[in-house]
Amino acid sequence: MSHPLPAGFWRLIAAIVAVHACMATTRVASTLWLLHTGHGEVTVGVLLALVALAPALLGPAAGAWADRYGLWRPLKLATALALVGTAAPLLWTHVSTLVIGAIGTGGAIGVAAVAVQREVAQRARELTDQSASQRMYSWVALGPALSNTLAPLLAGALIDTVSHRAAFGAAVLMVPVGLWLLRERRHLPRPVLTQRVSTRPAWDLLETKSLRQLLVINLVLAAAWDAHSFVVPVLGHARGYSASTIGAILACFSIAGMAVRLLIIRFAGAWSERLMLRSAMGVTMAMSAVYAFLPGPLGLMLGSACLGLALGSVQPTVLAALTHATPPERHGQVLGLRMMATNAAGVTLPMGFGLLAGLAGVGGPLWLTAAMVAAVWPATKVLRAV
Repeated sequence: MSHPLPAGFWRLIAAIVAVHACMATTRVASTLWLLHTGHGEVTVGVLLALVALAPALLGPAAGAWADRYGLWRPLKLATALALVGTAAPLLWTHVSTLVIGAIGTGGAIGVAAVAVQREVAQRARELTDQSASQRMYSWVALGPALSNTLAPLLAGALIDTVSHRAAFGAAVLMVPVGLWLLRERRHLPRPVLTQRVSTRPAWDLLETKSLRQLLVINLVLAAAWDAHSFVVPVLGHARGYSASTIGAILACFSIAGMAVRLLIIRFAGAWSERLMLRSAMGVTMAMSAVYAFLPGPLGLMLGSACLGLALGSVQPTVLAALTHATPPERHGQVLGLRMMATNAAGVTLPMGFGLLAGLAGVGGPLWLTAAMVAAVWPATKVLRAV
């Protein structure tokens, strides 16, 4: 029988939903505003890259802060970054303020996510069930999945019925929610483990081969996620779909991601980590190869759902494997390294996606990620086969 969630655990989940929703709503509204005002795929790619820039730069530091200070202080910083990032495009919708929005909200989710994930790792250690950490990470991963489901629908509906600025306004309203949910953490002492945090740099962790392989796998599958996020608005706009239709296609991806994480919560431990990851990679390769040829909105919705099922299963598995392979006092560091690696790819790849889409067609980014997934397939041997 699975263990119940620790007391107050739902507040962690709700807080990460709120912070992530600020970023997701701003990202979707910014992308659609750029396309609406005649900016091309390259500009969209640069904007999506900027969303990942701050987490890439802040990743190692965010991990060290989380190890040293716990949850509350990093969350206050994340809230400040989100407020700046959401208010700027609301006050003046312009390419320059969209840049501020991308960097501010991206940095917010980077800092908040590392702090919350480290909190989960610490709580999971208190449980004796070997599948507990994977189950808890699945619950936390539902936060971004829920945000990615609701944000495109909300942004698309507000844009179609009111304006792009209304979508940015909705993002601002989400900013203080995460801080309010976890306000009781402000008076708690630092966790015991933070009194003996490692003084070694996070880079030392890369000397462990298994950690390097896990980070590479995570990076490539995150790139596949980013490629889908890039292709859907561009492909939908090229086919003349409305903002609401594009939002619905993106939401199908997120709904499927939520569904598979619920399955992991229910059946954690029933499947081996290696089988789960290889299944996800196989589906990702196949669907990425044919996605651009799928007919109509319904075809794209089904394709997005398949990719959501595959890619949504990855994060809980990889996070659990990373923290199992890392000393407890360095959980924040390894999670910060993961944040840095995946978002560094998120900085460089969207710009490349824009160029590739212009040269090879809209499907080019997904074809590239399919080849990358195939290339890292042998690294899955690092995961447990039973």
